[in-house]
Amino acid sequence: MTAAGIAGQTVAVQRPAPALLLASQLVFNIGFYAVVPFLALVMTRDFGLAATAVGIVLGARVFSQQGLFLVGGMITDRWGPRRAMLTGCLVRVSGYLTLAMAGSFPLFLLGAVLTGMGGALFSPALESLVGKAEERRRGTGGKAPALFALLAICGEIGAVAGPLLGALLLGVSFSWAALAGAVVFTVMTGVLWHSLPAEPPRAAPAMERSAVPLPPAARRTEGTAAMLRDRRFVGFAALYSVNLLAYNQLYFGLPIELGRTGAGPGALAGLFAVASLMTVALQWPISRLTTRIGAGRALTAGFILKGMSFGTMAVLTQFPATGIMQFLPPLLLVVGLCLGHMCIGPVAMPLVLDFARGRRTGIYYGLLASMGGCAVLLGNVVLGPLYAGAAQPGPAAAWPWALLAALTALPAVGLSRLLPVKP
Repeated sequence: MTAAGIAGQTVAVQRPAPALLLASQLVFNIGFYAVVPFLALVMTRDFGLAATAVGIVLGARVFSQQGLFLVGGMITDRWGPRRAMLTGCLVRVSGYLTLAMAGSFPLFLLGAVLTGMGGALFSPALESLVGKAEERRRGTGGKAPALFALLAICGEIGAVAGPLLGALLLGVSFSWAALAGAVVFTVMTGVLWHSLPAEPPRAAPAMERSAVPLPPAARRTEGTAAMLRDRRFVGFAALYSVNLLAYNQLYFGLPIELGRTGAGPGALAGLFAVASLMTVALQWPISRLTTRIGAGRALTAGFILKGMSFGTMAVLTQFPATGIMQFLPPLLLVVGLCLGHMCIGPVAMPLVLDFARGRRTGIYYGLLASMGGCAVLLGNVVLGPLYAGAAQPGPAAAWPWALLAALTALPAVGLSRLLPVKP
């Protein structure tokens, strides 16, 4: 066999199968959703923490994950995806063990930060591997965004099982739910250790084949500096950050709304199951629709749907909730956020490949998520006091939702003007 053939076999062996990547997302979300959706409820109901403290903990978790994605992306590009994913699993195990022992604000904060840091290491590495697989699929004539849509579907299947497991264990104690999450990530570490192909010694950076080839002059410029000089991508990432802030209200605003209406943890688990089942059933057809209408229109439609859900909440939360009305406002919120998210996420992720134009994509996915993490941290700090007035029906209850509706208008108008320019 020729040297080229042996090299080709080596490269093939070093490519993890898409099925392994999708399964990793599935299990990762089972462990995540078994614990994190219940944090706000546990901290307020069981430990009496104020809404502002809850907002800081949740914002710190998101910031330490999404906000540090840029660092995670840089580590992925330097260490390789395998080591980054394994380290991320172990860090998340330490975070869940800390949450299992938590009974005060400092421990909840530390556990949340460690949990987020684990995701900051794991997710950019996974998205980078999926991005490479997506590029190979494009090269065979496939139509984007199939792999990222499948990634979202697998993640949401895990998001169905996670809250059900968490609600079951929450009946015993939150500590048991956190310990179960730690077990999930411990097992996942072992599976990835044996299943992910070992990475070769790091050599000088080499350009990957891309759907949009990089011009020769630009091939000499790689890394963070080149990315930050791309004002179009930085602007795109800044506006896209509103997407994560909006979706994060499933973990911050939704539990507060359920407290306003008198619903309990069972309702929260049920609503997360609705969100996940919607994604599993509708993500693929919506992805095919957004492929037909184009990225700009899909992004605009997604943010309009999210804005409408917040606007509806701003109206309905002003009135007392009895009977079926206890569940109608949170259900409309979940439906609107999920439909919008299904339009936005699988469209935006493949666009990163076009922005990168052959450069390593870890830092691009990292910046995209890091700006989202900053938006969630700052947004939750502002929304915390406003949500304190949303615990009872009345005009004050409308303010956080009205602010969120106004924020979603910015990317709805601006993102379509910042799409990557193809040569």
